[in-house]
Amino acid sequence: MPDPVRHDAPPSRVAEILAVFLRLGCTCFGGPVAHIGYFRAEFVDRRRWLSERAFADLVALCQFLPGPASSQTGFAVGLMRGGLGGGIAAWLGFTLPSAAIMVGFAYGVAWLDPGSGAGWLHGLKLVAAAAVAQAAWAMGQSLCPDRPRVGLAIAAALLCAAAPLPAVQMLAIALGAGIGWAWYRRAMAAEKGDPEPAAEVRLPRGVSLASGIAFAALLAAIPLASAAGGAPALLGAIYRAGALVFGGGHVVLPLLESGVADPGWVSDDEFLAGYGVAQAVPGPLFTFGGFLGAAADLGDAGAARWLLGALAIAAIFLPGTLLILALMPHWSALRDRPGARAALAGANAAVVGILAAALYDPIWTAAVTGPRDFAFFCGALGLLIAAKLPPWLVVIAGAAAGGWLL
Repeated sequence: MPDPVRHDAPPSRVAEILAVFLRLGCTCFGGPVAHIGYFRAEFVDRRRWLSERAFADLVALCQFLPGPASSQTGFAVGLMRGGLGGGIAAWLGFTLPSAAIMVGFAYGVAWLDPGSGAGWLHGLKLVAAAAVAQAAWAMGQSLCPDRPRVGLAIAAALLCAAAPLPAVQMLAIALGAGIGWAWYRRAMAAEKGDPEPAAEVRLPRGVSLASGIAFAALLAAIPLASAAGGAPALLGAIYRAGALVFGGGHVVLPLLESGVADPGWVSDDEFLAGYGVAQAVPGPLFTFGGFLGAAADLGDAGAARWLLGALAIAAIFLPGTLLILALMPHWSALRDRPGARAALAGANAAVVGILAAALYDPIWTAAVTGPRDFAFFCGALGLLIAAKLPPWLVVIAGAAAGGWLL
């Protein structure tokens, strides 16, 4: 059983957590699953900060909740090691390198004028399409293992393709969770429970309660932010994406596209270029939100690009962090509820459908416009799936080849 969360961790321990996660933020390529593998090697095998059981419990919690699973796991590890200061240090260290790159790229895209149709930019868009296709296929295999969940995914894809609106995506997730609860709760109840206890995590009740209230209050305030327009509306849309995304980094794409690109704050070309570059940088894919904040065109009402980028990063990561603080102390009881696991199974199936709808529009419709583009897309997909090359290498190759061929 790991030690409970420390609230009096010395500054030296917080500094150690920051240094370790900063190194990981500079070297962790490959997406959330790979990140969790790096974390296990670092914190279970090498440093022995956590037991295997405690680490598995943290990963299960973060996969159960909406938000970026690898970043939430890192925050939880820092929280258990060094209290709230340790959790913040872990998040900063892991996020800062890729956040700086993505905000910097937003300046570069604005300077290079992506509307000019540069070949390197088109290559990035096609690689982004291949990356989403790979993610949709892999998630479908994992999260839709039976016919009912395949049907849920198809229904969600049809619904979101027919009405590509944020409210419809939220409805699809809610319907998926409800159908999953009705269909699978008896099967989940029949499964044998885990005989080993979950990781013990103790936080002050006030911290847990305040975090849950803050998560819900900010989500409820999004219509007010949307009515205000400008930066509040942009940040509200990004917060909503971070609060409702299940299944990892790629799934945030349709929520961000409908919330940020559809209103015209970011063009489709900029959106897909930024998403392509996000595949090539280390650290969490959610720093794509920082690119969107820095690249957004808000007219005279907009703040400095770097400031909007920093606020957008805070907005997209905040809901997942608040949920960790709210639910970590209660995870042991929640994980044993068949209804909760059944609802999550249905919601995850719906998420696969949402991602499939986003693969068609805006990704496919904006990137693949002819036979040459289709051949380029198939080549990138082959490098990712058949050759199993790392995404960052395929992104670099795609940008270079696009500048030469397209």
